[in-house]
Amino acid sequence: MSARFMVLMTLALLMSAAQAQAEQTFTVTTTITAQQQAEENARTGRMAHCRVLHGRREGVGYSSSSARQAIESCCFWRDAQRGRYRIVEQGVARGPRGWFAVIRYE
Repeated sequence: MSARFMVLMTLALLMSAAQAQAEQTFTVTTTITAQQQAEENARTGRMAHCRVLHGRREGVGYSSSSARQAIESCCFWRDAQRGRYRIVEQGVARGPRGWFAVIRYE
């Protein structure tokens, strides 16, 4: 084998290893429940999505009136009611400004 071929192969292996390491660096291993996410949203007063869902969809909602309205304002809620998605986890928490809900679907 030529020296040039060996250098190219070495570079390719190094790039592949660097890419794999970069992907591992940004993989988040902590998963929180929908209830924990709802409580965090209520504590901070923000509607935020969880970063790791393992292939699931997530809807977040808010209401100043009731927990039920917060649930019904979540993304994909109507689709779930029509049978398009199945609810697998749900959480609701009250914050200083109102109710925060998080629903996860399959």
